[in-house]
Amino acid sequence: MSSRATIYSFLGIGLAATLLLIVAPVAYAISLSFYRMDSFVGTPQWAGLDNYARVLSDWTFWRALINGFVYSLGTIVLQVVLGIGFALVLNQVFPFRNIVRGLSILPYLLPTVVVVLTFKWMVDGSIGVLTAVIAALGLPPVSWFESPAAAMTSVILVSVWMWTPFVTTTFLAALQTVPASLYEAAKVDGTNAVQRFFHITLPMLKPILTVIVLLRAVWMFNKFDVIWLLTQGGPVGATEHLAILSYKTAFSLFDIGGGAAIATISFLILSVAVFIYFRLFPLDTD
Repeated sequence: MSSRATIYSFLGIGLAATLLLIVAPVAYAISLSFYRMDSFVGTPQWAGLDNYARVLSDWTFWRALINGFVYSLGTIVLQVVLGIGFALVLNQVFPFRNIVRGLSILPYLLPTVVVVLTFKWMVDGSIGVLTAVIAALGLPPVSWFESPAAAMTSVILVSVWMWTPFVTTTFLAALQTVPASLYEAAKVDGTNAVQRFFHITLPMLKPILTVIVLLRAVWMFNKFDVIWLLTQGGPVGATEHLAILSYKTAFSLFDIGGGAAIATISFLILSVAVFIYFRLFPLDTD
């Protein structure tokens, strides 16, 4: 087989897999949003844009949309700031650096359910480690999952703890590509660490930082497992974002069309956001 045939074969396999596993399910989900149906085995009835009108007129949709923005923005900012900070530290020379680098990725490797159950045990009102520490400090107890603000804070903290290692590892790998001669020349010119970070590190790593922020935004806006395992969208919808609302609408309220409409709107919001993002922050830095 010639090299050209090999290339076309791999391209064909990749295209077929994409059409079968991504494009077809997305198209099917979008088509469901135009029908009224209470189960996947029931007879669908054409509804046109009624599902969209009903969803957009429901205040729970707008609450879920705001919750999604709060959750994703909070997690993205903390992950990027902490991830860059940890990467800068791990890029320095110190004893056992390679071991520390390896340990820093561990939270990213743990299953979500293990992380969530561990956090729930730590904040348990009777035997939780954090509960005992807070009581020992003389502070009032924290209702982690009973109050809206505490519940949102909980899901943000757990998500940040799990996914910051991804940002750290990616940014640390990118730091290895920055020529050391740039820093040496800057030191000769009398610049300090902060100036070198803003005038050398960030400009050199802007493309990878742009991709990191984009990926984290898409993943966090659609993140389902952490919130569902921790709060299931509660209390009283305080942590319910569009992914949770779509699931509940389709599988708890048996409104398949409404759930598909919410998912489709979420997809459109992300598509527009990605387009605007690349217009504001193009990868080409020339």
